[in-house]
This record gives sequence, structure tokens and C-alpha cells, in this order.
Amino acid sequence: MPRRKTSIKKTRSDRRKHLQNLKIKQNLKKTIKKFQGLIAAKNLEEAKKILSGVFSQLDKAAKKRTIHPKTANRRKSRLMKHLGKSA
Repeated sequence: MPRRKTSIKKTRSDRRKHLQNLKIKQNLKKTIKKFQGLIAAKNLEEAKKILSGVFSQLDKAAKKRTIHPKTANRRKSRLMKHLGKSA
């Protein structure tokens, strides 16, 4: 346990940031799974509509440094490749 006042404050802010990052990652994971489910169900029109939302969430997470920007780009590339193979 931290003893200094600044360390206590830092721990508190770190916990808040951790919860925010966790929420962003969980929402991102949900939308990606929804997109993959639509591709598996061969519902390509609906998948294309959701794809822009997935890209937006990935870009926002990368901008906030919740995930690394190159990770976001790699995931976008793989999702596009996945969509192209099923088309």
C-alpha cells in the first residue's frame, strides 16, 4: 500500500483509468465478435454496415493509447481480409 499522499492519488487515478480502458476493450471485443458472427452467418450486408463502427472504435482506442496504434491497424486489416474471403 502506498504511504505518500501523491502515491495514494496516483493509485486512485490509475484505478479509474484502468476501468475506463477495460470498458473500451470490452466494447471493442463485443463489436468484433458481432461482426465475426455476421460473417459466419453469411450476412455480409449487415457486416459491412457494422465494419465502419468497428473501425471507428479501433481508431478511438488507438488514439487514447488503450491499444497500440499498429495493433489497431493490424486488426482492421485482418477484419477486411476476413470479409473479403467470405464475399
